[in-house]
Amino acid sequence: MKLETLAVHAGHAPDPATGAVTPPIHLSTTFERAPDGSLPHGFIYSRYANPNRDALERCLAALEGGTAAAAFGSGQAATMTVFQALAPGDHVVISEDAYFGTIKLVRDLFEGRGLTLTLVDAREIGAVEHAIEKNTKLLWLETPSNPLLAVTDLRAVAAVAHERGVSVAVDNTWATPILQRPLELGCDLVMHSTTKYLGGHSDTLGGAIVGREDDELFSRIRSIQGTGGAVPSPFESWLVLRGIRSMAYRVRGHCANAHVAAQFLARHPAVETVHYPGLASHAGHAVAASQMSDFGGMLSIQVRGGAAEALRVASRVELFTRATSLGGPESLIEHRHSVEGPASRTPENLLRLSIGLEHPDDIVADLKQALG
Repeated sequence: MKLETLAVHAGHAPDPATGAVTPPIHLSTTFERAPDGSLPHGFIYSRYANPNRDALERCLAALEGGTAAAAFGSGQAATMTVFQALAPGDHVVISEDAYFGTIKLVRDLFEGRGLTLTLVDAREIGAVEHAIEKNTKLLWLETPSNPLLAVTDLRAVAAVAHERGVSVAVDNTWATPILQRPLELGCDLVMHSTTKYLGGHSDTLGGAIVGREDDELFSRIRSIQGTGGAVPSPFESWLVLRGIRSMAYRVRGHCANAHVAAQFLARHPAVETVHYPGLASHAGHAVAASQMSDFGGMLSIQVRGGAAEALRVASRVELFTRATSLGGPESLIEHRHSVEGPASRTPENLLRLSIGLEHPDDIVADLKQALG
């Protein structure tokens, strides 16, 4: 079944009680037992499972080609659960241009409790090999990365990791399962901030982990999900599942508009660098073309003149909104160094752009007037 069809139908079925095509929202926190104490409908308490979350998890597993999925109340909750599933004394390797919140999470919450961390340029296979130690349990990748859109060869890196007995997790938020399928490329876990392209409307918060196998590691993730309770509400699950139904066609629009914007920006004299793997000039273009069906709706630019000029450009936009996040229908722009704070590794003249679904002519016109 094609991805467009899966997005519409996975996790969906007419309601058996009413025949409703759109699923109802099951707000109940608890579920009736049978007289003999059994659970005839499979649900006991919504922290452990809920019909809406169950439907979302089935859909996500199908979209990524995985065996099982676990939904969470945010992308960070999903990420945190993966690291919670490891043990004190374990070592993790994270790509150095991963989302700053991931690295901050590990350093703030886990390094002091026995987990050790090495950052690596995951574009370099030799560097990944060198970073893996005897107690390395997990390699965390993000491609294209946030915010420099570095591209990692997932097939090659997964092969190296598996030779050493290391599991591989990929933050696939920016690419979505429509554009990139890490589990089919040999990786073990996929993380999504479902807040972004899957929800698609900037109105719901959520995250998910999808496992290629329902193995020991995923079993620990599922156990932490139920015990810790960092789960999405029934309504949040319903919103994400609704958003997924149109995702394939929304993502195509984001990609088409981003390509137009990137080409314009690459020619503009006020722009020092455009980070977008859809440009042939991008260092990761060939790898991205080999493992992605398109290049995504995100791009970053470095503005000539340093931080002051980048902030000036951000202050002049009219169509774009100055805001964090991505993946909604509206175009967003932000100065990442300001958002990330003093410890940021992001260049001070960098602006991150989430290209929305407005007409590409209007997107380009706004960027043109803002750049001056």
